[in-house]
Amino acid sequence: MGSGKREGDRLNVRQIAELAGVSTATVSRVYRGIGQVSPEMRERVSRAIAEHGYRPSHFGTALANRRNGTLGIVFPGLSGPYFGELIEGFDRAAITAGVSVNILGTHALRDTAADLEAMTERVDGLAVHAGVVDEETIRRLAELVPVVVIGGDPDGAGIPEGALQVRSDHSHMRDLVAHLIHDHGRTRLAFLGRPSDSPDIQSRYDHYAAALRDAGLRPATPINAWLAQADGVLAAPRILDLLRAGEIDGVVAANDELALGLMFALLSEGLIAGRDLALTGVDDVPMSSLVSPGLTTLARPLRDLSGIAAGLLLDLIAGRPAQSAVVPSQVIRRGSCGCPS
Repeated sequence: MGSGKREGDRLNVRQIAELAGVSTATVSRVYRGIGQVSPEMRERVSRAIAEHGYRPSHFGTALANRRNGTLGIVFPGLSGPYFGELIEGFDRAAITAGVSVNILGTHALRDTAADLEAMTERVDGLAVHAGVVDEETIRRLAELVPVVVIGGDPDGAGIPEGALQVRSDHSHMRDLVAHLIHDHGRTRLAFLGRPSDSPDIQSRYDHYAAALRDAGLRPATPINAWLAQADGVLAAPRILDLLRAGEIDGVVAANDELALGLMFALLSEGLIAGRDLALTGVDDVPMSSLVSPGLTTLARPLRDLSGIAAGLLLDLIAGRPAQSAVVPSQVIRRGSCGCPS
């Protein structure tokens, strides 16, 4: 088992894993004495560790004892107000607890699962945004450090045993859509977003569709769009065509960024949300209350969402009881739906 290293060099976990023919997670399990590893694999890894004097590079003793004084949080990307609010809430909770935060965006990574497994060497617990990796990867991560998933399916699907979940309650989307129908007479409502891409977006669409069916209306097929503000601008020509053809009189956007992008694009055409069509979002990001008209939205306390996730990690690290949590949402009415500004 040759290492190809220079005298005095110390191998890292990936090199040890390559030498032993196993994953980095298996090396970590053997080193820490946790998790299920076959005797044959344990022997190979132990031999590689012994031959090359392996120690985790980040404070070996602290890591073995699961005390790095750091929490990790992982997102599919880092741009936009949504992720900014989540980071703010997580960071505040960490500062209060006297620990630091390691933030990772996976949008530019080639091997997300391997990078996350390597990240477990530097943190005591990991918050992972839903949709970043699959259930099997979350299961492996949860064998190495405490893991809390932010968001995800309302029934907990995709959250393996050993991991916890913090998610929003989207049920008040039903109330928001009912408000548009019954209080403003908007009966031709389009949903802007991609439900199939995210359990959270699917949940919002399901409640939107349920409210329409409650009113004896048929839900339309979603108008597909990604979730950035620019995607709202790009969706505007389609929305305008439908509006001018009389096919829609309102748009329920999957998030505030989409709604704000659409609002700005409509303004450039001389159309005003709340007057020419109803427009709503989800999240209540800071800009939603600053534009004119203000954006009606399903407000989710994003900072609370991530702050609770950090708190659960701290409880798990300390050996305290912890359980998954659901954070309530509420409808905030502003001018974009037709309410007085």
